Amino acid sequence: MSPYFHHWLWALPVGYFLGSIPFGLILGKRLGRQDVREAGSGNIGAANVTRVAGAFAGVLTLALDAAKGALPVWLAARVSGNQAAWMMAAALAAIVGHCFSIWLGFRGGKGVATAAGAFLVICPAAAGLAILLFVVVVLFWRFTSLGSITAVAAMPLLVYLLWAPGHAPPLVVSFGTSLAALLIIERHRANLRRLLRGEEPRLTFARKNRTRV
Repeated sequence: MSPYFHHWLWALPVGYFLGSIPFGLILGKRLGRQDVREAGSGNIGAANVTRVAGAFAGVLTLALDAAKGALPVWLAARVSGNQAAWMMAAALAAIVGHCFSIWLGFRGGKGVATAAGAFLVICPAAAGLAILLFVVVVLFWRFTSLGSITAVAAMPLLVYLLWAPGHAPPLVVSFGTSLAALLIIERHRANLRRLLRGEEPRLTFARKNRTRV
């Protein structure tokens, strides 16, 4: 069997199934005694879990959603000898798994935390700056969605600039990063419409708040 085919077997199914684990739903039920899909924005991400089940559940969801993006990329790096193509494939598979989880009828979250975890392995400097950009935007404007959209939109450029001193990233990485950004922005289309209409609620940590973030 071709070693490249072996790497694909690791990258795609493992990435997808790890990404599919709905930690937000699980923690919402365990710690908040509620299905997060039926409260707040209905999203399974950390922001809505915080709103429905509290800050501890939200932070834990954030960490686990990031970990399920990082782990398959790390595994792909190990089995492929740090080949960027397999790492990028694992990252995309994990993000798709989170957005279209097999356990949730191919529905899911928006992929921001999972992408952050994946790119912290692929290009730590770019991911770190994107996270910083997210924090600055959220602190200044208090729109979680705006912070997410801004950070992911900046990722292709950040990866290109920060890949390695004097070196551009492989084409597959630039293409994959752009694809991930487009998917996550598309998942925020309802937020974009509300932002443009001036109807997007600002960030709040009030438990069981029914507003959308």
